[in-house]
Amino acid sequence: MIDIHCHILPGIDDGAENEQVSLSMAKKAVAEGITQIVATPHHRNRHWDNPRFSVLNMVKTLNQLFAQNQIGLKVLPGQEVRIFGEMAEQGAEAELVTVNETGKYILVEFPTHHVPRYAEQLFYDLQVKGITPVIVHPERNQEIFEHPDILYGFVTDGVLSQVTAASLIGKSGKKVKKRTLQFVENNLAHFIASDAHNVTARPFYMQKAFQEMKKTFGRELANTFKDNAALLVQGEVVNREEPVQIKEKKFLGIF
Repeated sequence: MIDIHCHILPGIDDGAENEQVSLSMAKKAVAEGITQIVATPHHRNRHWDNPRFSVLNMVKTLNQLFAQNQIGLKVLPGQEVRIFGEMAEQGAEAELVTVNETGKYILVEFPTHHVPRYAEQLFYDLQVKGITPVIVHPERNQEIFEHPDILYGFVTDGVLSQVTAASLIGKSGKKVKKRTLQFVENNLAHFIASDAHNVTARPFYMQKAFQEMKKTFGRELANTFKDNAALLVQGEVVNREEPVQIKEKKFLGIF
C-alpha cells in the first residue's frame, strides 16, 4: 500500500515534531501495510514554507534514518501546496515538488473556508504544462462541502482529488463521512490517503479506511484506489470514471 499524503518529515510543519516521532510514524505505517509514503510538508500556507531543495534533502536524510533502524518504508518527495496564483509560472518550478518528482502530479490544498476564484484558470494552466492538480481533502473545504458541484466542475476539467482516511471512517463526524462517501460513489475522488501528522491525534487509519471502502463499494473499487496511488507515484495515468453530479436536497453546513 502507498500513502500519498503524510506529514512525516520531522520538525518542519505541524506534523512529526522530531525524528523520534518520524520513526514512530514509520513503524505504525509499516504495521498498517504501507510500503511507500509520500512526504507532503505544508508549503506556502500561512505558517510554513518548505521549498523543493529543503524537501528533497530531508527525504534523503529520513530514508537513511529508516534504513539505519531497519524500517522497511521508503519515503518519496512531495508537498502539500496551499494554492497560490503563480503556481503555473516558470519560476515556481524551483520551489514546487511534484509527487515523487515525476513532473506529472502536484497536491494542492485550498483554504479551509473557500475556493479561490482563480483556481479554475490556474488548474487549466498547470494541465497545459503537463501537471495534473490533485485536490487534497476536498471534504474538509467548507465551500466544496456545501456546494459539491464545485468539485464536480474541477474533476470534469481533468483535476483529481484525494479524500482522507479519517473522513471516510467518520473521525471527522457523520456529515463529513457522508459527503466523503458521496465523493467516492460519484467518481469525484480518486485516492485515499492518511494525511497523518503523528501516531496519536492524527494517525494513519488506512487499514480501516480500505475496510470501509470494501464494505461500502466492494473490493474492486478499493483495489482501484490502491492501484491509483501506485500509478500516481510512477507518474502514470490513473484510473478514473466519468464524474457524476451529487443530487440532493439542501445539505446543511457543519461549519
